[in-house]
Amino acid sequence: MIESTLVRAALESGKLMKEFSTRDFAISNKEGVNNLVTEVDHASEKLIIGIIRESFPDHYILTEESGDLPKDSNVKWIIDPIDGTVNYANGIPLSCVSIGVEKDGDMIMGAVYNPFMDEFFFAEKGKGATLNNKTITVSRKSNVLESLLVTGFPYTYLEQENGPLDVFGRFIRAGVPVRRLGSAAIDLCWVACGRFDGFFEHHLNAWDSAAGFLIVEEAGGKVTDFIGNTYSPYQEKIIASNGHIHDELIQWIKNIK
Repeated sequence: MIESTLVRAALESGKLMKEFSTRDFAISNKEGVNNLVTEVDHASEKLIIGIIRESFPDHYILTEESGDLPKDSNVKWIIDPIDGTVNYANGIPLSCVSIGVEKDGDMIMGAVYNPFMDEFFFAEKGKGATLNNKTITVSRKSNVLESLLVTGFPYTYLEQENGPLDVFGRFIRAGVPVRRLGSAAIDLCWVACGRFDGFFEHHLNAWDSAAGFLIVEEAGGKVTDFIGNTYSPYQEKIIASNGHIHDELIQWIKNIK
């Protein structure tokens, strides 16, 4: 029943996103320059929460816009109603809804849906990952110099040693292609299906990665923090890869090479 509720919530909120995209909608700004939120974010979140509450009124919910909606439950739904809001607000079709389900502290299920490309990514722990119901696997690239990478940057940029621009510049100067799509959830899913070989970002929130990191792992990839520790969506830094380049990617990011 969790799976059917998850799928329904992702598909219906994605449909709402697409319908609203053809209209004028209100846009405001959160902390940081161009950290946008739209009325569609709020409408999508309300729809998702309503669908979850229909079947699971006692489940814990964590969402980007409403924050913690705690319940005494061992199941938590982690929701990003629109990941890639700046893209969405500007009519760029690289945005999605992302929903992860956590049980007893472990991510057990995740769905990411981009309605503009009609791509529905899904994973259940121990059962693999799919794109539109077809099994997906990560790429086979075996070294960073031959890889295609993707990253993102925080809206509030803090100068820090070995920060986002330093790491980005290191790859670019070495001739490694690095893309920035503007949606961490899509970045992770595109690693999972082999379009990208690796993804890294210095600052994410739980709702950005909860579904996507499970999809990568279930597609055969590897996800850690910046020093190779087991990944948790409740910490900021993430490296996701096909697994074959992972250790080398950590070295590049730590500036060991």
